[in-house]
Amino acid sequence: MSTFERLSAYRPYGLAALRIITALLFIEHGTMKLFGFPASQMSGSLPPLMLFAALLELIGGLLILVGLLTRPIAFLLAGEMAVAYFMAHAPSSFFPAVNQGDAAILFCFVFLYLFFSGPGALAVDNRKTA
Repeated sequence: MSTFERLSAYRPYGLAALRIITALLFIEHGTMKLFGFPASQMSGSLPPLMLFAALLELIGGLLILVGLLTRPIAFLLAGEMAVAYFMAHAPSSFFPAVNQGDAAILFCFVFLYLFFSGPGALAVDNRKTA
């Protein structure tokens, strides 16, 4: 058996690591907008669309973190990131490295992957129901 074949046994745990780290980074964007932590350049009250995005990032990120309703939440968050990219980043430049939209693109496609793959190991979605 090759090394790569042996590594395949750990695929669900690799997927779980991707899910958990992505969720932690995503939650950070929500807490920045809602609570100013970690410190951000935003100040004052959020416009309604930004408040909605912050709540999606915080609550959706927490659900992805624990692996609860992973597929529908991941689909919703992928959509949020696509909208964020085209509304906030793309108008300033075609190039993601210039318009600072590369994180939005990565989040979008990681969430799309989670939508298609499921949560991996260590997820509430995997619990057995009696």
